[in-house]
Amino acid sequence: MRETDVHLGEPPAVVNIGVGVHGVASRTDVFRLPELWQLHLYQYDAELTVDGTTHTIRPGRVSLVPPGTTVRYRYQGRSEHLYAHLRIAPAGPPRTVPVMQDAGPEFPMLSSLLLNAIAAAPGAPEHTRAEIWTALWRVARLTPPTATSRGPHPAVGTAIAHIEARLAAPLTIPEIARAAGISHNHLTRLFRAETGTTVVAYIRRRRLQRAHHLLRATTLSIPAVAASVGIPDLQAFNKACRRELGASPRVLRGTTS
Repeated sequence: MRETDVHLGEPPAVVNIGVGVHGVASRTDVFRLPELWQLHLYQYDAELTVDGTTHTIRPGRVSLVPPGTTVRYRYQGRSEHLYAHLRIAPAGPPRTVPVMQDAGPEFPMLSSLLLNAIAAAPGAPEHTRAEIWTALWRVARLTPPTATSRGPHPAVGTAIAHIEARLAAPLTIPEIARAAGISHNHLTRLFRAETGTTVVAYIRRRRLQRAHHLLRATTLSIPAVAASVGIPDLQAFNKACRRELGASPRVLRGTTS
């Protein structure tokens, strides 16, 4: 097994977490966790075989093994790793994740998240859950999606992240393309292929979605809402709301259903 599909739509239930010590009584461990996922963060050299596929363990690597999978560890001596045994609900779309990955520059952050989760486990299980959920998302994003895996093209993902962080600011396609590391035309083609819409339409939709939320859920003035979503011209904002949301900002603010 080289890859597994994991759902990250809800925080996992952390059944057990800690520092595992192996390779002392025996240089080999063979076992299964019938109902639990295994998340391991390594700081030693060893070998892991997952359902017949062998993976090399090196310091700085992380593994995520699904339930019911037979694993065989071959250690070179005393070996300590951070681990968490998890129940992960099938919520949200599945993400394809390699069973073994090099965490690279993410390793210190993953170590910090797991150590925080371990420290919080006795008295604050909700905190532990949150730390492990964050760690799982980071693990899921270590390897860019391939052509056969689920998820947007990396450049489209970068473009969307750039847009979402700057909805209140002026945005141009050339600027977004530079942030994504591709040409204007390439971004335009990729974005439509991946999302089914244009970059401009996506920006407009996300700005109006945010404006709708702010009009309904906050007491911000209408000019402040307009400025916060990058449409400071009130006449243009009013027209955009009528076109995209079907009513003026004042009417939308008074709508309760």
